[in-house]
Amino acid sequence: MIANKKRAISLAILMVVGMSAGCLSSDTVSSTDDGLAENPVDSLVIAFEVKDTYTNIDDNPQRLADYLAEKLDAPVTLYPVDSEGAAMEALRFGNADIGFMDGGAAWIGWQQYDLGVLASETKPDGRTWYGARAVVMADSDIAAADLDNDSVTDPFALFQGKTSCHTGWLKSAGMLLPMGYLIGNGYANVIGDPNDVDSMRNTIFNYFNENASIPESGELYYSYKGALRCLSEDRGDIAFVADTTLDYYCVDRKESNSWCLDEDLYHELPLFGKAPGHPVMYNPALMSTEKADAIRDALVGMEDDDVGDDILDDIVNSPRGIVDVGGTEAHLGTYSAAIRNIPGIQAYFGGNYGIVSNSTPTKDTIRIAYEVKDTYTNVDANPQILADRLSDRLGVNVELYDVSSEGAILEALRFGNADIGFMDGGAAWVGWKEYGLAALAADLKPDGRSYYGAQAYVRADSDIAAAYLDDDPSTDPYELFRGKTPCHTGWLKSAGMLLPMGFLIGNGYAEVVGDPDDVSSLRDTIYNFFNENASIPESGDLYYSYEGALRCMSSGRGDIAFIADSTYEFYCVDRNRNWCLEDGEYLALPVFGKAPSHPVMYNPELLDMPTRAALLEELMAMNYESWIDEGDGYCYNTNTRVIDANLTQSNCGSSILSEVLNTGGLIAVNTQEHMGSYSDSISNVPGISAYFEDRYDI
Repeated sequence: MIANKKRAISLAILMVVGMSAGCLSSDTVSSTDDGLAENPVDSLVIAFEVKDTYTNIDDNPQRLADYLAEKLDAPVTLYPVDSEGAAMEALRFGNADIGFMDGGAAWIGWQQYDLGVLASETKPDGRTWYGARAVVMADSDIAAADLDNDSVTDPFALFQGKTSCHTGWLKSAGMLLPMGYLIGNGYANVIGDPNDVDSMRNTIFNYFNENASIPESGELYYSYKGALRCLSEDRGDIAFVADTTLDYYCVDRKESNSWCLDEDLYHELPLFGKAPGHPVMYNPALMSTEKADAIRDALVGMEDDDVGDDILDDIVNSPRGIVDVGGTEAHLGTYSAAIRNIPGIQAYFGGNYGIVSNSTPTKDTIRIAYEVKDTYTNVDANPQILADRLSDRLGVNVELYDVSSEGAILEALRFGNADIGFMDGGAAWVGWKEYGLAALAADLKPDGRSYYGAQAYVRADSDIAAAYLDDDPSTDPYELFRGKTPCHTGWLKSAGMLLPMGFLIGNGYAEVVGDPDDVSSLRDTIYNFFNENASIPESGDLYYSYEGALRCMSSGRGDIAFIADSTYEFYCVDRNRNWCLEDGEYLALPVFGKAPSHPVMYNPELLDMPTRAALLEELMAMNYESWIDEGDGYCYNTNTRVIDANLTQSNCGSSILSEVLNTGGLIAVNTQEHMGSYSDSISNVPGISAYFEDRYDI
């Protein structure tokens, strides 16, 4: 984006004559005494990187000035600048009217100084932009999710943990646009300082993995070609490239690139966004609409004029012409929507262009959706303590937004009445799939995990166990579930019913019997696949709960127990219940999926990246704080090894986690990582979305 500074691209900083701001802003269309309209353009000067001499006269930008002077019937001169930053300053202070800039400079000019897009150069293919997209292998799970016409499966969510192939450090299509999209839409969270662009490296390694390819110039996998080769040679799973890369290298020029695979072995995903062609920028506050229209018309008309066409080729480096792109938002909108989420990007670009750049401001007030009681018997359990602590650490106002249900939390996040909310896994899943909410962090279970697994236990001497252990792919233990008697923990319990039944339905073992939009059909589905003696106990029954389901199987009431993956250890090892079988008489099958712990959810469309990155950092900081009962007591940070004398015991991280949030700690997560396997299973349960919506009253 900042490369390619050849003649016209560096030249691409054409600006108008150094006129005073007052003079520029006073242009209006008026009539003369004879009724003819006055020329709205009284003057034009081109802010330009001008050389002392030109060895090739055709390169002299004075040709452009002379051409526009004739077409506009107004004086046009050159205003010398030595950088794109200087060009922006010229527009900002009214020393110039227009200028060609690259996409990064134009975006900064828009964000910092409210500059606008007047028109744009065109690419060789006639477009005013190029797209950023991901290419994957056609047989990958990502491709399958993109092609299955199922709104529940999201190909971008499956990027988590894969190996990414970037074109280079901070390249537009190869890094900025895809990572900005992933961060902005809540797939990935910024790891590190949200105001430092170097945080992008750790963010990539954390979201993908540490084998991510971020090549330097000259390395084998550098550039568009290199990133696609990285994918083709199985160095990575995803290539981030331009939307023309696959056709250019592996269709049109496949014979020249021996590493290319057959075209049908690749799959292209939808665009992340559009990197803009070099626009003509101006300052709308200092130029009348009539003057802007006249200049735009003259620039657009160059392609239809022999002299103008030569100038486009020789000086502007846009042989396909300059076109009207419909304004700033139309030209820079998708680009801005993505890259504004890159940590420290404004400061980075500001440094490149030699201007002081302000980072994106955080919110003045952050609201936490929380059910607040009138009084607290345990004063340390008051969530206001958490709000006060975050307010002090973040330097902004933090308030509690009182809610009465999980559904109310969802609605608060959906409509922007709250910024974050703590909720259970079912509500979080509905928020993710129905409203596009995303997970920022999650609490930890007593065993230190942010989930528990759903698992089936059978007797070690059963045919199911034999099929699982025989290393014969033709024998399928799950197929042998058919006709057996299952022991569920209860009706619509996650590990005891939803996850195993979602797995069995989704993988084609069990067929839904009844209305696919009614969750009550699950009962008939269970009876049909297993048998009518299936144990689906009510609360208080002997075989209810995890303990009851394992007891049901152990006592011979059923053949399969659907339980959490910690159930056996808890009841038959640690507590040695008298109904437990002997050690070695059970066999555990692989987990069906993971039921997520309570996540911290937010709306990625409404909560900006710097704010949520700062929130995440402060939430994680509480994990390292412990109250030490020595002397008067103090809060000690085991990570920084610093004592915070300003924190009382109730404000210390360990107390807030235990008393307010009822957890031993928090962990940074993203949505797919935290709820992906849960979603894969329960989305197959008939009517589950409607059930949850009714349950949460939304």
